[in-house]
Amino acid sequence: MDTNEDQELWQQRRRRNRINRMKTGIILSIIIWMIISMAAIVILSVQVVYLRHEVDRLSGQSHVADTKVLQTETVQPPATEVQQASEITGSGINSADNLAGSSDKHKVYLTFDGSPNANTGKILDVLKKYGVKASFFVSGDSSKEMKPVYRRIVQEGHTLGMHSYSNRYSEVYASEEAFEEDFVKLSDYLEQVTGEQSRFYRFPGGSCNRTSNVPMEDFVRVLNERDITYFDWNVSAGDTGSRYTAEEVIDNVTSGVSRYKTSVVLLHDGEDKSTTVEALGPLIESLQRMGAEILPIDEHTKVIQYINADSVEEK
Repeated sequence: MDTNEDQELWQQRRRRNRINRMKTGIILSIIIWMIISMAAIVILSVQVVYLRHEVDRLSGQSHVADTKVLQTETVQPPATEVQQASEITGSGINSADNLAGSSDKHKVYLTFDGSPNANTGKILDVLKKYGVKASFFVSGDSSKEMKPVYRRIVQEGHTLGMHSYSNRYSEVYASEEAFEEDFVKLSDYLEQVTGEQSRFYRFPGGSCNRTSNVPMEDFVRVLNERDITYFDWNVSAGDTGSRYTAEEVIDNVTSGVSRYKTSVVLLHDGEDKSTTVEALGPLIESLQRMGAEILPIDEHTKVIQYINADSVEEK
């Protein structure tokens, strides 16, 4: 009897030991799985930060490259012949002649792409505070809240320009017909809302963008036929990335403006551009200390164009 009890006790201990080993194995597996998962999360987080940094860097480089295109006087639009900015005379500025000497005055045109949105009113407030007029290249927004913003731009003496209705590259540049349809939609809408017919246009991405499969000259021709003047830029604020600072915006603009007699400055107006709003007041003060004259674009403004509109032949 004692032998049977001992054997049963021994078997129970074996079962308990086996169960304990299984529990220990399960616990260790869970711990190892958690450690591996945490390590994977850390590695992925580092990769995400790295990729974001690369996106910001490349985005900044693209806009610097856009600006340098005009500075080096050579532009290569997609699928078109090379344009020489130095050859632009009738409808643009000769780059070499536009370089500023120590005694030259600076004319500066602050332009904002992407209006209207929640930050547009703040930008207008800053401009009003300093008595400065700017130019807004707007897209289409039919919401009730944004209609007064369009009207305020006009009423406060700023230039109302067009930046496509949808601002979706794949739609705007799908074809010449799609571009013209988008243009007419925005032009008619702005005239309906503000009572003003806009005469100025900025291509999404600029006239030297690499997105369109249709030659950009085709779209320039559409604007020429409607007597619309388009503007590129020769100074970029670099405010497209997510990590730019107000100080960087100010430095990018003032260093660019110091090079030229006439500067068309590219800034962005978007709901994620609060840093641009923050930089605007100090930027205006810096430009004023340089003795720069800040003006809105009008029919007398010397044109910055990567593709000379006058060189585009009619069909």
